[in-house]
Amino acid sequence: MAGADAIVIGAGAAGIAATRHLHAAGLDVLLVEAGDRVGGRARSITVPLPRRRPGIGPALAGSQPPPAKQVTIDLGCGWLHSAKRNPWTALADHYGLAIDRSSANWDTQWRDLGFPPGEQAAFHAAWDRWQQAARVALDAPDQPLAAFLAPDDPWRPLIDAISGYANGAPLARVSLHDWAAYEDAATDDNWAVREGYGTLVARHARGLPLRLDTRVSRVDHRAARIRLDTSRGTLETRHVILCVPTTMLAEERIAFDPPLPDKHAAAAALPLGLADKLFLHVEGFELPENGHLIGNPHRACTASYRLGPFGWPLIECFFGGDCAEALEHGGDDAAADFAITELVGLLGSDWRARLAPIAATRWRTARYIHGSYSHARIGAAPQRAVLAAPVDARLFFAGEACSTADFSTAHGAFATGIDAAEGVIGALGAASRFTADLALS
Repeated sequence: MAGADAIVIGAGAAGIAATRHLHAAGLDVLLVEAGDRVGGRARSITVPLPRRRPGIGPALAGSQPPPAKQVTIDLGCGWLHSAKRNPWTALADHYGLAIDRSSANWDTQWRDLGFPPGEQAAFHAAWDRWQQAARVALDAPDQPLAAFLAPDDPWRPLIDAISGYANGAPLARVSLHDWAAYEDAATDDNWAVREGYGTLVARHARGLPLRLDTRVSRVDHRAARIRLDTSRGTLETRHVILCVPTTMLAEERIAFDPPLPDKHAAAAALPLGLADKLFLHVEGFELPENGHLIGNPHRACTASYRLGPFGWPLIECFFGGDCAEALEHGGDDAAADFAITELVGLLGSDWRARLAPIAATRWRTARYIHGSYSHARIGAAPQRAVLAAPVDARLFFAGEACSTADFSTAHGAFATGIDAAEGVIGALGAASRFTADLALS
């Protein structure tokens, strides 16, 4: 049976990294995934662009080149955050994928639309005051990020919107200590993969021993060999690495025998926030490459818009936190209606005819995932280490939520996968040395 040395549960970034590392070390490893694809929260799809529609007027500025017939977009993670130290950057180069190393332009507003320079300066000053106040409090007991902004601060809504993008949750539900750990580790280089981050993660899985559509419901670690109850029968192995979203553990969708209540509690303290995307095709206008817009800088429920990624005639709309939750509850057309209304308000009424939705996400309803990325509840930042801690040198845990500083990222997931794989290798080495000592005694 494949997986005699180790079975890795969950074929996202962490599980793929762990399996690749063990496979390269010559171990008998098997990767199992509940869903029908690899990648987890990294998912690239190729979509056709709409044909030119009649009745669209001439370009407002310049002329748009003929669009590509199809493009690859990232429904999940799309940025190589901290790219210069991100291991996926080197892997993208290794696999021959193209990296766009230009700025993400998140701190700018294209043409100052709806956000004049004076207001932008006032916002950046408010952001700096908020960050400084938060950092002064780091030696005190943990607090929510909302504690460092006055309720009537005019820039609180926009800072709350940005928390939704970054944390998947509003300021009131995000731990100061957890946020600071990420901020201290992150760098400002955020790059993108033209062929898709999801494409890159899936490419790293190519050739690995893999079983899709194999849902693990129970991990029995009472005996010398670990038994896994799955939707396709029982599997046995010596070691297990669990690389599943915190939702799967918090809701006890995977049971343990003997029970591991600390793991379930840690996962519940590290819930998945929500970030969703909508992709709009733009007709009859040449967009700036990697331009950026905030829909309404005076509302917490507003989208961040990436204009012309890779020079394509697209707008990538990004929703986070409670705003994303509300739009998911609003039905199939809610996100498109919201984004198009915001963009028309900035760009003019004739833009309504230029915009056509081509793809959207609803990560809260994604089977076996149910969210986007983790944040720590107030006082719960130490639970990341609790979640990551191995059990009896046989059960190991990995995934972005297990990272104490690079959580919410694919590179944080990658690093925890490697750490867990090294734990398995170390445990096997210790067992081999013990056996050898017995033989010599």
